[in-house]
Amino acid sequence: MIAQITEGVKVAVQTEFQGEYSNPGQDHYVFTYKIRIENNSPYTIQLLRRHWWIYDVLGQHREVEGEGVVGQQPVLEPGQVHEYVSGCNLKSGIGKMVGTYQMQRIVDGTSFEVHIPEFSMMIPWKLN
Repeated sequence: MIAQITEGVKVAVQTEFQGEYSNPGQDHYVFTYKIRIENNSPYTIQLLRRHWWIYDVLGQHREVEGEGVVGQQPVLEPGQVHEYVSGCNLKSGIGKMVGTYQMQRIVDGTSFEVHIPEFSMMIPWKLN
């Protein structure tokens, strides 16, 4: 699991190849990623937006931006954790993602960016 802390907010990521949803013959590789967000700051915060950069080893680059995560804009009290699972498809079976969350402190409305650590996605048979 890869993790990074920004302003007291820890973001950890774990990926998994989803062979049953992939079709290598058609250059379609599916990965899931589990995100764990821990609020170790002294403030109650809310996740407002996400911004992802997705890179495929074939040189393809995608950018995804939008409100919340998997349809939610979670509020986290100090010490609380929010986890979710989402997915990504690649054409090559090898790639990476990196991103940010826009957060807001509930007490004063201050917005700040939390970094999502860069993580790799690789089909298991390429690891050898």
